[in-house]
Amino acid sequence: MSSPSTPTSKLDRILADAQRSREEGYRDKALRMYPHVCGRCAREFSGKRLSELTVHHRDHNHDNNPQDGSNWELLCLFCHDNEHSRYTDQQYFSEGSTASQTGSKTTHKAFANLAELLQKKS
Repeated sequence: MSSPSTPTSKLDRILADAQRSREEGYRDKALRMYPHVCGRCAREFSGKRLSELTVHHRDHNHDNNPQDGSNWELLCLFCHDNEHSRYTDQQYFSEGSTASQTGSKTTHKAFANLAELLQKKS
């Protein structure tokens, strides 16, 4: 286990600080550019609750931060989580995926003989 003074730990801390300052930079800019309203549910945020408003990258690329903010939208925590869940599901069930629902066909019919079984009991 590495101690806090190791070079790796120091590098991790530097990278984490750089990531945080980058995120704070575009978050501050987005909060100045856009009204403090969730882009999905239209709830308004102010004061302490402003921290519940997040910057969502429309193309899901956190490195794409154009100066005009065209890749950003403000979403509340709940809508932001929902958007990322939908995106993950879309990627999971995309064409060519082994989990794709479009190519699978159900062959088993669970209730095929239900009527017959019910008549036997009567």
